[in-house]
Amino acid sequence: MRQRVLDDLGQKDADYIRRVIKAQRACEVLGRIGIFMPFFLPAFIAGIVLLGLAKILDNMEIGHNVMHGQYDWMNDPMIDGSKYDWDNVAPGEDWKHGHNYIHHTYTNIHGMDRDIGYNLLRIDADQPWYGTHRFNLPFAFVLMLFFEWGVMYHGIELDQYLQGKISKADFQARKKRAMKKIRGQIAKDYLAYPLLGLALVPFVGWWAPLAILGANLAANVIRNIWTFCIIFCGHFPAEVQTFAEEDAQNENRGQWYFRQILGSANITGHAPFHVLTGNLSYQIEHHLFPTSRLVATPRSPRT
Repeated sequence: MRQRVLDDLGQKDADYIRRVIKAQRACEVLGRIGIFMPFFLPAFIAGIVLLGLAKILDNMEIGHNVMHGQYDWMNDPMIDGSKYDWDNVAPGEDWKHGHNYIHHTYTNIHGMDRDIGYNLLRIDADQPWYGTHRFNLPFAFVLMLFFEWGVMYHGIELDQYLQGKISKADFQARKKRAMKKIRGQIAKDYLAYPLLGLALVPFVGWWAPLAILGANLAANVIRNIWTFCIIFCGHFPAEVQTFAEEDAQNENRGQWYFRQILGSANITGHAPFHVLTGNLSYQIEHHLFPTSRLVATPRSPRT
């Protein structure tokens, strides 16, 4: 099945991702223009929505899939999976290690897949219960609003360092990358654009830069809520199975595939919905072939 997809790759697939990138950039440009019009509420609200949509497309259909290497076959430096980084505070390098390698290799295995609850929430009956788990709902709500920050913190792997599973040098390098990415994102969304809004002060008032800052925050929250629902909640709906470490010991390739099927679930929806999920609505296919795109859309599947 995977080979059939690889053999079918071609210009249609290259054109598709380039159209998505153009759409994402158009949404971002229009969104940025809109949030600089706080004096006209319909345009301002439309700007927030478009900017949030641009961030969702960047995070899901572009960032997640490009960093999986699904478009490396194009040899296009703009979407080179080894170099691409997305528009959020989580460094792509650390996300790729935790997601592409750890999560996709040891999917849903307790003690090995750190994505089970992100070491914060108890989402499975086989997880040990701790007193902090009585706050599952408020913790989940906060994680939803600031999901990109949760992904960033997850990638630092503080818990692994404290358990002696990674070296101090590795931990310090992760922390350094995270701080660099945080500084860049804060400078862009919460300093540079609001400062540009100072030009509106003589015409609108002192609140214009604050409105632009709030709009950027709102767009990031929109993206965070959506990605939390798709990425975090979409991995562990009812009936998706988790596994003990001994379940995966000495498993052959066929058993690995079977575990991916038992540990994943798809989501139904229309074509725009699938695009906004980064086609992670086809979670089973994605976990069977993480670097290939096998989806039931009118377009040809893509790697």
